[in-house]
Amino acid sequence: MRINDIKERKALKTAELRALADKATTEKRNLSADEAGKFDAIKQEVVALEAEEARAQFLHDQELRSNGTPVDERRRDLEKSVSVADAIRAQVEQRALTGALAEYNQEQARSGNGPKRGGVLVPSSIFEKRAAMATTGNAAIKPDDYRPQEMIGLLRNSAIVRSLGARVLTGCVGDVVLPKQTGSSTAQWIAEGEALTESNPTFANIKLTPKHVGALASYSRQLLQQANPSIDQLLRDDFVQIVGLAVDKALIHGLAANDEPVGILNTAGIQTASLATLSWAAVVAMLEKLGLVNATPNAFLTHAGAATKLQTTLKASSAGSAYLMESGRMADLPVHVTNQLDAKGTTTKTGRIILGDFSQMVIAEWGSTEILANPYGAGFDKGEVQIRILHTMDAAVRNPQAFVVADDVAL
Repeated sequence: MRINDIKERKALKTAELRALADKATTEKRNLSADEAGKFDAIKQEVVALEAEEARAQFLHDQELRSNGTPVDERRRDLEKSVSVADAIRAQVEQRALTGALAEYNQEQARSGNGPKRGGVLVPSSIFEKRAAMATTGNAAIKPDDYRPQEMIGLLRNSAIVRSLGARVLTGCVGDVVLPKQTGSSTAQWIAEGEALTESNPTFANIKLTPKHVGALASYSRQLLQQANPSIDQLLRDDFVQIVGLAVDKALIHGLAANDEPVGILNTAGIQTASLATLSWAAVVAMLEKLGLVNATPNAFLTHAGAATKLQTTLKASSAGSAYLMESGRMADLPVHVTNQLDAKGTTTKTGRIILGDFSQMVIAEWGSTEILANPYGAGFDKGEVQIRILHTMDAAVRNPQAFVVADDVAL
């Protein structure tokens, strides 16, 4: 029997146990003799199913290993199978979780990362999914000739920092402390008979603490019941874009004063450069700043306005000269363009360009992303279901000198 089938049977048996217990509780009495016997019999079935599940899981993992497939791929496949819409429906209909969603939540519970507020957990990897864009109007979900492949969505910024190599620490429980060496011992040349002077390395810590980001939205109960299956894409895309982009924005612009992670631009110790006079020499000077501190950059990050200037400025005045940025690259490094990075200023704006080793950004995540459906919210009289998503994370730059920022590009 397949693992998911076993888990689904176990979930149904568990639901039967809950129904027996809830009935007695509602009637303010203990289980009758017949009910107690039935409860114990079902309990034995659940125990047997758990043993069967463990054996099936062991066999499955061994088969993966013998085929050279990492066991982590099973988790990735499981996360891909989780449905956001099913998480919402299960809460609205007050039924037990089933399938991949049940398996994922059981794994999280076993690892001590179960839901803290009665919600349902979905994997944080939903932030990295690029589902088809969804319409902003619910009415478009239910026409007779519905074409989900033709959905027209909002034009949104593109999330970028994770894709540039930021390190992600998952499954965090307490505050995360990263030790950091800030100085080293010193080698010394001495004459015969001369004593060495003691010199010791120095250390510091970077502390990451839970910070919360979320969103609140309402959907009609009928929408969840009747919509084309791609409603899952709509829900996921909307939540991913809202919360995912908020996280990505904070990784760049975040301020501790706003209860956000401290982003790259506001991290103490980030190097600065000037591109007020935009030239090849000024770009090379940015590269030199990183070279002097032994940092190896992996990308430039900029926004549309500054990218236009880079693509229209020649490296030299001689005939046949190339432009600073061509085919998405500059100084043989990729240039990533996103409006998640804001220009500097409000009325008079100047362009920003960040050069750095983005693997120096560390992201810590506490538990999974939690979705909670509330069918008794403000729209109860209209049958609306209120949906809340919460994600807990923090981020920090390990070595600030691995980044250099120029924010004076004339636009």
